Amino acid sequence: MNLDIEATLEQMSHALVSYCNDKEIKNPVVVGIHSGGVWVAERLIKKLDTNTPLATLDITFYRDDFTRAGLHPKVKQTQLPAIENRHIILVDDVLMSGRTVRAAMNEIFDYGRPASISLAILYDLNQGELPIKADVVGQVLKLNPDQRVKLSGPNPIKVSLIET
Repeated sequence: MNLDIEATLEQMSHALVSYCNDKEIKNPVVVGIHSGGVWVAERLIKKLDTNTPLATLDITFYRDDFTRAGLHPKVKQTQLPAIENRHIILVDDVLMSGRTVRAAMNEIFDYGRPASISLAILYDLNQGELPIKADVVGQVLKLNPDQRVKLSGPNPIKVSLIET
């Protein structure tokens, strides 16, 4: 399995620029989900035609497993500009069940009603539990049931497979 993150980020950047051009998305709000999604978004935003600074989202309190998992969160700050009628590019590192993306969309809608939300994912594990699909994907990975993807970063961003 090829986990060349630099090549994947470069391919993903080009795909996202093409996606925005095809959909006629101008000046999008790029929103990274803490932490890995922010790291990926920092790289992608450099290629996009936007004058809006990178926005960040901490979905800790929007997770559906927050009380059940007994999380001891290290809460990071959500920083969103005015999003009413703006096109959002939501960025995360890994799409597994879709629950993180669902939580992120719930939080975004608490801030206003965007014109659209497009999803850009570095690694799609194709294990969806919810009807959520990425619009732009860096790479689709087929993992064994005991494997997980781990990003470390932010400078440089590194990816590894870990056994659970």
